[in-house]
Amino acid sequence: MVLLALGARVVSAQGPLVAVPCAGADSSCVAPAPVREFRGVWVASVSNIDWPSRPGLPTDSAQRELLAILDRAQTSGLNAVILQVRPSGDALYESTLEPWSEYLTGRQGLAPRPRWDPLAFAVTEAHRRGLELHAWFNPYRAKHSSAKTPLASSHLATRRGRLVHRYGQQVWMDPGEPEVLAHTVRVVLDVVRRYDIDGVHLDDYFYPYPEKTRRGRPIVFPDAGAFARYRARGGRLAKDDWRRANVDSLVRTLHDGIHRVKPWVKFGVSPFGIWRPGYPAGIRGFDAYAELYADARTWAREGWVDYLSPQLYWPSGRPEQSYPDLLRWWGEQNTLGRHLWPGNFTSRVGDGTRTAWSVSEILSQVTMTRAEPMASGNIHFSMRAFLSDRDSVGTRLAVGPYATPALIPASPWLQPPSTGTVRLEVATTAAGEPFARVQADSVAPRWWVVQEREASGVWRTRIVPGAWREIPLTAQADRVAVRAIDRAGVERAVQTMRITARP
Repeated sequence: MVLLALGARVVSAQGPLVAVPCAGADSSCVAPAPVREFRGVWVASVSNIDWPSRPGLPTDSAQRELLAILDRAQTSGLNAVILQVRPSGDALYESTLEPWSEYLTGRQGLAPRPRWDPLAFAVTEAHRRGLELHAWFNPYRAKHSSAKTPLASSHLATRRGRLVHRYGQQVWMDPGEPEVLAHTVRVVLDVVRRYDIDGVHLDDYFYPYPEKTRRGRPIVFPDAGAFARYRARGGRLAKDDWRRANVDSLVRTLHDGIHRVKPWVKFGVSPFGIWRPGYPAGIRGFDAYAELYADARTWAREGWVDYLSPQLYWPSGRPEQSYPDLLRWWGEQNTLGRHLWPGNFTSRVGDGTRTAWSVSEILSQVTMTRAEPMASGNIHFSMRAFLSDRDSVGTRLAVGPYATPALIPASPWLQPPSTGTVRLEVATTAAGEPFARVQADSVAPRWWVVQEREASGVWRTRIVPGAWREIPLTAQADRVAVRAIDRAGVERAVQTMRITARP
């Protein structure tokens, strides 16, 4: 066997397998750089869109469904799952701050039986499959129109009714109330502290999308009291600017707080795909800046997000919402070089409507994203499209653009703990099967990238969890390269070995 520190000298050698570090001049030992691309999918719990399939599922059934989702994500070539854990001021995880979600148990505040923690389960199982797990929060919604059960006594709207308003068919936390900001931040940071998540994700719902009465009259969001108190404290902003400042404060506070707690956890937002009509020229549609008070351009320019995922939910041939034009414009706003991972309406493929999309539309959008220098991946809405596999979405991605495994793009501005010295051992089992034994003497990397060269000269790449200590190797491989990837996605160590003799 050969024992060595990655990037260092051989310290011992024995056994029937002869493997030595490659010489620097040996071009046959140069493994190709791993592909880097974010390939995510949203898993929505609100209204039981994706998971669980219905409220009140027995624990074993809910777990089987979640495992099937993670398995399908893996076999489709995806590398990240964005799981909705807070749809309406509730929780699909163990929380002392908010009640259990009715979308999980059938009644808000009712714990699952037998008791389990879906988020802890999802994190463990996602990482086991080489997937990142991002926790998705809705920051302000207090009750969705699809809710069937009363609000629990522990819900913010029950405890602090002054902080919420009924708006149309929903109940909404008031973004202008300082207590709402503090509560939302406390909820998110509680999850960051207690779970080994890879990212925190917010959707596009800040101030609510405008609603109308049955007679078509606009419903005004009832935040006059919060605005009056703001002005009484000496505030000078006009109401619309004040609303945008409230949302900006949430985004900036979460960004800073997450990175204080765990500097390697990514923070991302998926705003509506159009910042403002006319940006870029020719674009028409909903004005998220003026209606949702979401100034996502500022978040990108100020570096308050680690990734931005504008929801480009239109077919590429529609000029007034041109996918390539909008993607290019968002890329131009990314002046700090953070991640741009646009959202795609993959669930429109074969959805049974007259205007259903074909799989080729999604494949084309992935290709267009790859052509944009400032973008480095996509997020698909939603998992339902992969589970039903209408028109073979998952299969076509797996055999096409996602055929080669991909690492999440690196976030070098983040600060994960050091992996320290990483040791690699190549050996054989009693049956003569080769394997690699790896160990970090400080903090385990998030992933190992294992690359093996066959006699034909073709390299095969696998991405396995950093918690693994023994990794099976291919019997025919004559070169083996192992890379340690830290929790920010940065490559920290690499060693290539040449196998010269076998048992």
